[in-house]
Amino acid sequence: MDRDPMLKRLVRTDDDIAPFLVRLFLGIVMFPHGAQKMLGWFGGPGFDGALAFLTSGAHLPAAIALLVIVFEFFGSLGLIFGFLGRLSAFGILCVMVGAILTVHLPNGFFMNWTGSQRGEGYEYHLLVIGMALTVIVKGSGRFSLDRSLTLSAERAAEVDEAEELLEDR
Repeated sequence: MDRDPMLKRLVRTDDDIAPFLVRLFLGIVMFPHGAQKMLGWFGGPGFDGALAFLTSGAHLPAAIALLVIVFEFFGSLGLIFGFLGRLSAFGILCVMVGAILTVHLPNGFFMNWTGSQRGEGYEYHLLVIGMALTVIVKGSGRFSLDRSLTLSAERAAEVDEAEELLEDR
């Protein structure tokens, strides 16, 4: 009998080093942004300030603003530790798509290196989306909690197969 096949598909990953590197660095880059919004670290406004800015300044509905904060903070931690990496990457991807569509698209492609643009372009966001898609497709890879869960699920499947073989005897 299959044990929670949806969770198995969500955490399934191999021992590949490439998705590990992509998710780790994506998580490291996103963590300060999430910590600014959730905890007020790194000069950020903290939860109340971020929620106020996202709802009043950016005019997002409160539920979406809350998801932005949660995805950036917990999604970055999920990526760093490789726990529910696909879900974490999807949350970050959604935040980046939203940032492009609500803020950065009118500013063009390039970042504002010279200070001559009205704001930042969306090239950074596309890089983050590409990294997130890699984790969504490949999983968390080596050195992840998802990999540990995958190995546990594989062992459980082997035990189930052995039990079925014994029952058939």
